[in-house]
Amino acid sequence: MSILGNRVLRREDPKFLTVGGTYVADLELPGSVHVTFVRSNMAHAKIVSVDSSRAKAMPGVIDVFSNDDLGLANFPTIMEMTNAAMTPPMLASGTVRFVGEPIVVIVAETREAAADAAELVVIDYEPLPVVIDPVEARKDEILLFPEAGTNVAFTLDFGGDDTLFDACEVVVELTLANQRVAPCPLEGRSAAAHMTADGRLEFSSATQAPHGVRDALVSFLGLEPEQVHVVTPDVGGGFGAKASVYQEDIVVGWCALRLGRPVRWTETRSESMVGLGHGRAQVQHARIGGTRDGIVQAYRLDVLQDSGAYPGFGAVLPFMTRTMTSGPYKIARAECASVSVVTNSTTTTAYRGAGRPEATAAIERMMDVFAREIEMDPAELRRRNLISKDEFPYTTPVETVYDVGDYHRALDLALEVADYEQLRTEQSRRRLSGDVRQLGIGLSCYVEITNGLPDGEFGAVEIRPDGKVIVRTGTSPHGQGHVTAWSMLVAEQLGIAIEDIEVIYGDTDVVPRGAGTMGSRSLQIGGAAVNQAALDVIEKAKDLAADLFEADRGDVVLDKASASFHVVGSPAVSHSWAELAAAALAKDGGPLFAEVDLASPGPTFPFGTHVSVVEVDTETGKVTVLRHIAVDDAGRIVNPLLAEGQVHGGIAQGVAQALLEEVVYDLDGNPLTSTLADYSFISAAELPSYETRFTETPTPVNALGAKGIGESGTIGSTPAVHNAVCDALAHLGVRHVDMPTTPMRVWSAIEEAAARTNAKGQG
Repeated sequence: MSILGNRVLRREDPKFLTVGGTYVADLELPGSVHVTFVRSNMAHAKIVSVDSSRAKAMPGVIDVFSNDDLGLANFPTIMEMTNAAMTPPMLASGTVRFVGEPIVVIVAETREAAADAAELVVIDYEPLPVVIDPVEARKDEILLFPEAGTNVAFTLDFGGDDTLFDACEVVVELTLANQRVAPCPLEGRSAAAHMTADGRLEFSSATQAPHGVRDALVSFLGLEPEQVHVVTPDVGGGFGAKASVYQEDIVVGWCALRLGRPVRWTETRSESMVGLGHGRAQVQHARIGGTRDGIVQAYRLDVLQDSGAYPGFGAVLPFMTRTMTSGPYKIARAECASVSVVTNSTTTTAYRGAGRPEATAAIERMMDVFAREIEMDPAELRRRNLISKDEFPYTTPVETVYDVGDYHRALDLALEVADYEQLRTEQSRRRLSGDVRQLGIGLSCYVEITNGLPDGEFGAVEIRPDGKVIVRTGTSPHGQGHVTAWSMLVAEQLGIAIEDIEVIYGDTDVVPRGAGTMGSRSLQIGGAAVNQAALDVIEKAKDLAADLFEADRGDVVLDKASASFHVVGSPAVSHSWAELAAAALAKDGGPLFAEVDLASPGPTFPFGTHVSVVEVDTETGKVTVLRHIAVDDAGRIVNPLLAEGQVHGGIAQGVAQALLEEVVYDLDGNPLTSTLADYSFISAAELPSYETRFTETPTPVNALGAKGIGESGTIGSTPAVHNAVCDALAHLGVRHVDMPTTPMRVWSAIEEAAARTNAKGQG
């Protein structure tokens, strides 16, 4: 019986539930000094002078450094695609461009001494005009980089067809806000560095991509790869934001080289809220058109992306939005264009879904608006336009090739679980009775892309002399359950108990290569690499067993039940994995081992349907999520327990964006949500028990048939909740409410609709 597809408990959990994890801040570093960054309290200003004399004189302070002291290059452009005139310095030099930008680094014997000294650094600013709104930034009236002559950091424009909507009977359009959000991992950024006795830089980092951190340190500090050793201990959440390398990481490494002492830094929560990259931040203008009987014929999405003060990875994410422009629908004509601009705010980066939730939010909101315009049930409109399962592989109008899917099945199952018709009946009853608590039903049919920038991945399997297994993987988990999943894959192939399998990751000395964990790529490429390495080990073991048996290699088989090899028809005489490991050592002087650098043939496209049921108090605007049904298809499910965990976490973040999360600045660029007292952070009290189901449509893209699952919950849930809130208010004359649908925003929309109705009646 296969272990795959079973609800195997996470091997990682006993440690976390007993002794707890070991994070960068927990590491013992005798003699370490502490770093604190002095950050800008101005959103845009010239730095006239910096006086650090009093800080340097403080007890316990070792030194104070500015960007000139570092002598390091600016960060490069993102993928050589963004405006080269907008690259960020390691520390602000000459000009600050957002509140929270680091200007000075203080190194002290204790964290407290460094923090006290930071208070004594005097910075004289000459204020400059501030632009926070990307719409205003696009006008180029206030320039963050005058030498660039524009605030535009990146564009995607493939031209437009002026006749796109000419054949449509009905055309509707809407401007949507996909608001800026903060990732809020429980563990903020953290780094520690020291020089080893042999002159190497050992660097511990709370990152999603340890090899990326190593490569950045090598590049900026002028070292050779063998001179840098990066270790990633337990990581308390990343959500995409920790896939990037930040200036602070490089500065910590530089300080360790400069001072010859262990150096450590862990950001505070308020630092994290303004320093760790933000997500989303798109203004979208969408148009959709079609026939009155519900056939969508044309769709166009124009995206204005807020890149923050410097164009980081977030600036190029509209490329992923464009990739998924038309969602799961067979729309004959579809276009997407984008402009990314800089503003005086925290740089944006990847955040759970990274460009794909934005695409889904737009098309799903527009499907509901179109359905209302033609007076058709939104579920029926979707059913009529979904791509059929016999049309795959399917090429969309923007030339994205979907691998495989059964979108109608996901929709039908979600509606069945929700008892959709009964919900609509209850909704009608409440509307007719004028109930204060109105019911809203929201749908979201989504398809997303995983491993969208198809990198390969490293995997290795080694049989120890005692017959146990060491697995090495280039992926670097931070809650996903890779140890459990990779153990299951190897156990399935080798017949060895998962308890006898050790999974090693996040150590650049032990794992030579790796792209890391982001973009829901891990199982379909990292797991597939480990799976292939296990198969390769079997082939090597067969060679060894054939020699021991003095038999033809083709006659040697692996009996997984006994985890041993024998000749066909002679199971009584066998050799165990331990014996074959010994044979390998005797023959070649090395372990029984196989490693794989598995190239990715391309991305995969998970899909599904979410249904959200909300109750809106029309007197207060409060929204309560009563039910959330998620039907997700990530191809072959290796472990349903892990998949459900990923979906559960994703739904929480998606619901949070729909209802309450938003990073807010005032007109002077001051962040108004820089602590969790001001930034609305969802808790279990605001969430229902989810109703999850999986369909399995294996992909042909990899040997496992697996697609990604880490971001699907977020991608599917946000528009479902958003549509549900708008649906609850539709009969009151409310066409749309921007996210987040806070009580104030919902109440205001109700009041404005009532005022319009009254004015119309009086007229």
